[in-house]
Amino acid sequence: MTGFSARTGQMTGGWGTLQTLLDADGSTTHPAFAPLARSAALARDVADAVHALCLLHGRHPGLLDHALRRHPKGPWSGWFESAVTAFAQERALLAKLASAVGPQPSTPGQAESEATILAQRHALETLAGSDRQGVALGASVALVGDWLALRPLIEIAAERFGLACPGCRLPRHDETATVAAAAATTPAVERAMAFGAQQVLAQHRGLWSLLEARASARNRA
Repeated sequence: MTGFSARTGQMTGGWGTLQTLLDADGSTTHPAFAPLARSAALARDVADAVHALCLLHGRHPGLLDHALRRHPKGPWSGWFESAVTAFAQERALLAKLASAVGPQPSTPGQAESEATILAQRHALETLAGSDRQGVALGASVALVGDWLALRPLIEIAAERFGLACPGCRLPRHDETATVAAAAATTPAVERAMAFGAQQVLAQHRGLWSLLEARASARNRA
């Protein structure tokens, strides 16, 4: 069941659940995120974050592309198409930024770190291809919502390394809220959407934890 909350001005139901998850477990709540988003962050740590994001989300097809194939028709296909087109721009920006920041900093356990991120990428692709109704949409909504939150880190890095950064064209929160609320037609679908979102946020948090550990390893080396 869905509705509109007069107190919060947001859709309840499917979107309310996903918004709660984003607020509680999004990238910006991880302790490693804020230091990286500061202009005074070490250049090597910023470069490491950019390369990690590029490895996780910079290759085509990504989560949104796979999810669109699962939802080529339907009331939310327009949202998916807009998100896919916008994320293609984000992917191109990541590639340019990875070149601008220079090579990934030498870090102990490099091969293991890369294997971990590739496993995370595979997990995201698996979510996007799920046959369980609602999982791919919930995962996609979480990616879009969390990307909008972490985008300032990318913008700060781009400015720092002299790269022009176009505005983000991903669907706005109100557009995503409408889609998520309309899609949660049953409690089972809402639970599936929440599961998909939780898994994406868990992978993102795992990435920030990995970057935190890598920075610590570099400082000890």
